[in-house]
Amino acid sequence: MKLYFSPGACSQCPHIVLHEAGIAHEAVQVNLKTHQLADGSDYYAINPRGYVPLLELDSGERLTENAALVQYIADLAPAKGLLPPAGSLARTRVQEWLAFVGSELHKGFGPLFNPAVPDEVKALFKKKLVDRFTWVDKQLAGKSYLMGESFSVADAYLFVITGWTGRMGVDIAGLENLAAHQARMKARPAVQAALQMEQQAAA
Repeated sequence: MKLYFSPGACSQCPHIVLHEAGIAHEAVQVNLKTHQLADGSDYYAINPRGYVPLLELDSGERLTENAALVQYIADLAPAKGLLPPAGSLARTRVQEWLAFVGSELHKGFGPLFNPAVPDEVKALFKKKLVDRFTWVDKQLAGKSYLMGESFSVADAYLFVITGWTGRMGVDIAGLENLAAHQARMKARPAVQAALQMEQQAAA
Protein backbone atom coordinates (compact mmCIF):
# COMPACT_ATOMS: atom_id res chain seq x y z
CA MET A 1 0.00 0.00 0.00
CA LYS A 2 0.98 3.65 -0.42
CA LEU A 3 0.70 6.50 2.06
CA TYR A 4 0.63 9.94 0.50
CA PHE A 5 2.15 12.33 3.03
CA SER A 6 3.80 15.68 3.56
CA PRO A 7 6.58 16.01 6.18
CA GLY A 8 5.25 17.35 9.46
CA ALA A 9 1.63 17.43 8.29
CA CYS A 10 -1.18 15.49 9.96
CA SER A 11 -0.33 12.57 7.66
CA GLN A 12 2.42 11.84 10.15
CA CYS A 13 -0.30 10.22 12.27
CA PRO A 14 -1.09 7.23 9.99
CA HIS A 15 2.61 7.12 9.10
CA ILE A 16 3.39 6.40 12.75
CA VAL A 17 0.57 3.86 12.99
CA LEU A 18 1.81 2.01 9.91
CA HIS A 19 5.18 1.62 11.62
CA GLU A 20 3.50 0.61 14.89
CA ALA A 21 1.52 -2.04 13.01
CA GLY A 22 4.62 -3.28 11.20
CA ILE A 23 2.89 -2.98 7.83
CA ALA A 24 5.08 -2.60 4.75
CA HIS A 25 4.19 0.50 2.78
CA GLU A 26 5.50 3.02 0.30
CA ALA A 27 5.54 6.61 1.51
CA VAL A 28 4.87 9.04 -1.35
CA GLN A 29 5.68 12.68 -0.65
CA VAL A 30 3.25 15.40 -1.69
CA ASN A 31 4.22 19.05 -2.08
CA LEU A 32 1.23 20.80 -0.53
CA LYS A 33 2.17 24.15 -2.08
CA THR A 34 2.27 22.93 -5.66
CA HIS A 35 0.09 19.82 -5.13
CA GLN A 36 2.59 17.80 -7.10
CA LEU A 37 4.47 14.58 -6.47
CA ALA A 38 8.24 14.22 -6.83
CA ASP A 39 7.82 13.10 -10.45
CA GLY A 40 5.87 16.27 -11.25
CA SER A 41 2.49 14.57 -11.51
CA ASP A 42 -0.67 16.25 -10.28
CA TYR A 43 -1.77 15.15 -6.81
CA TYR A 44 -5.28 16.44 -7.49
CA ALA A 45 -5.62 13.56 -9.94
CA ILE A 46 -5.22 11.21 -6.98
CA ASN A 47 -7.08 13.22 -4.36
CA PRO A 48 -9.35 15.95 -5.75
CA ARG A 49 -9.43 17.59 -2.32
CA GLY A 50 -5.67 18.05 -2.49
CA TYR A 51 -4.76 17.30 1.10
CA VAL A 52 -3.00 14.49 2.93
CA PRO A 53 -3.13 11.81 4.18
CA LEU A 54 -4.38 9.41 1.56
CA LEU A 55 -3.90 5.67 1.80
CA GLU A 56 -3.94 3.74 -1.46
CA LEU A 57 -4.56 0.03 -0.98
CA ASP A 58 -3.10 -2.70 -3.17
CA SER A 59 -6.57 -3.10 -4.67
CA GLY A 60 -6.47 0.51 -5.85
CA GLU A 61 -9.05 1.66 -3.31
CA ARG A 62 -8.20 5.01 -1.72
CA LEU A 63 -9.01 6.09 1.81
CA THR A 64 -8.74 9.51 3.46
CA GLU A 65 -9.20 11.13 6.90
CA ASN A 66 -6.89 10.37 9.82
CA ALA A 67 -9.48 8.85 12.13
CA ALA A 68 -10.59 6.39 9.46
CA LEU A 69 -7.09 5.51 8.29
CA VAL A 70 -5.61 4.71 11.69
CA GLN A 71 -8.54 2.46 12.61
CA TYR A 72 -8.28 0.64 9.30
CA ILE A 73 -4.53 0.14 9.72
CA ALA A 74 -4.91 -1.02 13.33
CA ASP A 75 -7.51 -3.61 12.29
CA LEU A 76 -5.04 -5.04 9.78
CA ALA A 77 -2.71 -5.93 12.65
CA PRO A 78 -4.98 -6.88 15.59
CA ALA A 79 -2.17 -8.67 17.42
CA LYS A 80 -0.41 -5.33 17.91
CA GLY A 81 -3.21 -4.09 20.18
CA LEU A 82 -3.34 -0.61 18.66
CA LEU A 83 -7.13 -0.49 18.88
CA PRO A 84 -9.58 -2.33 21.19
CA PRO A 85 -12.00 -4.86 19.67
CA ALA A 86 -15.00 -3.65 17.66
CA GLY A 87 -18.11 -3.28 19.78
CA SER A 88 -16.22 -2.71 23.03
CA LEU A 89 -16.60 0.39 25.17
CA ALA A 90 -12.83 0.79 25.08
CA ARG A 91 -12.90 1.08 21.28
CA THR A 92 -15.59 3.72 21.49
CA ARG A 93 -13.40 5.62 23.96
CA VAL A 94 -10.55 5.60 21.43
CA GLN A 95 -12.96 6.80 18.74
CA GLU A 96 -14.08 9.51 21.14
CA TRP A 97 -10.48 10.68 21.49
CA LEU A 98 -9.93 10.56 17.73
CA ALA A 99 -13.00 12.74 17.23
CA PHE A 100 -11.87 15.20 19.91
CA VAL A 101 -8.35 15.55 18.55
CA GLY A 102 -9.68 15.93 15.03
CA SER A 103 -12.40 18.49 15.74
CA GLU A 104 -11.19 20.38 18.81
CA LEU A 105 -7.41 20.39 18.28
CA HIS A 106 -6.54 19.65 14.66
CA LYS A 107 -9.18 21.95 13.14
CA GLY A 108 -8.38 24.61 15.72
CA PHE A 109 -5.03 25.14 14.04
CA GLY A 110 -6.60 25.89 10.65
CA PRO A 111 -6.83 29.68 11.10
CA LEU A 112 -3.25 29.81 12.39
CA PHE A 113 -1.94 28.40 9.11
CA ASN A 114 -3.91 30.96 7.09
CA PRO A 115 -1.89 34.16 6.45
CA ALA A 116 -5.10 36.04 5.63
CA VAL A 117 -6.44 35.67 9.18
CA PRO A 118 -5.76 38.79 11.31
CA ASP A 119 -3.47 38.40 14.32
CA GLU A 120 -6.20 39.41 16.77
CA VAL A 121 -8.38 36.58 15.45
CA LYS A 122 -5.51 34.12 15.63
CA ALA A 123 -5.02 35.11 19.27
CA LEU A 124 -8.57 33.97 20.04
CA PHE A 125 -7.97 30.60 18.39
CA LYS A 126 -4.69 30.19 20.26
CA LYS A 127 -6.44 30.81 23.57
CA LYS A 128 -9.11 28.24 22.73
CA LEU A 129 -6.41 25.72 21.81
CA VAL A 130 -4.58 26.31 25.08
CA ASP A 131 -7.85 25.70 26.94
CA ARG A 132 -8.36 22.42 25.04
CA PHE A 133 -4.78 21.26 25.61
CA THR A 134 -5.11 22.12 29.31
CA TRP A 135 -8.14 19.84 29.49
CA VAL A 136 -6.20 17.03 27.76
CA ASP A 137 -3.35 17.53 30.23
CA LYS A 138 -5.76 16.90 33.10
CA GLN A 139 -7.06 13.73 31.41
CA LEU A 140 -3.50 12.42 31.19
CA ALA A 141 -2.90 12.73 34.94
CA GLY A 142 -1.63 9.42 36.28
CA LYS A 143 -1.60 7.85 32.80
CA SER A 144 1.11 6.94 30.34
CA TYR A 145 -1.28 7.19 27.39
CA LEU A 146 -4.79 8.44 26.70
CA MET A 147 -6.29 5.03 27.46
CA GLY A 148 -4.11 4.34 30.49
CA GLU A 149 -0.96 2.27 30.20
CA SER A 150 -1.59 1.03 26.66
CA PHE A 151 -0.73 2.96 23.50
CA SER A 152 -3.57 3.41 21.02
CA VAL A 153 -3.92 5.07 17.64
CA ALA A 154 -5.38 8.13 19.37
CA ASP A 155 -2.02 8.77 21.00
CA ALA A 156 -0.40 9.05 17.59
CA TYR A 157 -2.93 11.68 16.53
CA LEU A 158 -2.49 13.66 19.75
CA PHE A 159 1.30 13.50 19.43
CA VAL A 160 1.32 14.93 15.92
CA ILE A 161 -1.10 17.78 16.60
CA THR A 162 0.56 18.71 19.89
CA GLY A 163 3.82 18.91 17.98
CA TRP A 164 2.46 21.88 16.05
CA THR A 165 2.14 24.10 19.13
CA GLY A 166 5.73 25.36 19.19
CA ARG A 167 5.97 26.54 15.61
CA MET A 168 2.47 28.04 15.66
CA GLY A 169 2.94 30.01 18.89
CA VAL A 170 0.47 28.09 21.04
CA ASP A 171 1.93 28.26 24.54
CA ILE A 172 1.43 24.99 26.42
CA ALA A 173 4.35 25.48 28.80
CA GLY A 174 3.58 24.03 32.20
CA LEU A 175 1.34 21.24 30.94
CA GLU A 176 3.56 18.57 32.44
CA ASN A 177 1.38 15.55 31.71
CA LEU A 178 1.16 16.50 28.06
CA ALA A 179 4.91 17.11 27.89
CA ALA A 180 5.53 13.69 29.43
CA HIS A 181 3.21 12.13 26.86
CA GLN A 182 5.13 13.80 24.03
CA ALA A 183 8.45 12.55 25.43
CA ARG A 184 7.06 9.04 25.88
CA MET A 185 5.84 9.03 22.30
CA LYS A 186 9.15 10.27 20.91
CA ALA A 187 10.86 7.33 22.61
CA ARG A 188 8.78 4.77 20.74
CA PRO A 189 10.77 3.09 17.91
CA ALA A 190 7.87 3.40 15.44
CA VAL A 191 7.61 7.13 16.07
CA GLN A 192 11.35 7.54 15.64
CA ALA A 193 11.22 5.62 12.35
CA ALA A 194 8.42 7.79 10.95
CA LEU A 195 10.05 11.02 12.11
CA GLN A 196 13.43 10.07 10.70
CA MET A 197 11.95 9.21 7.32
CA GLU A 198 10.01 12.49 7.18
CA GLN A 199 13.03 14.54 8.23
CA GLN A 200 15.04 12.98 5.44
CA ALA A 201 12.25 13.70 2.97
CA ALA A 202 12.09 17.33 4.07
CA ALA A 203 15.86 17.87 3.76
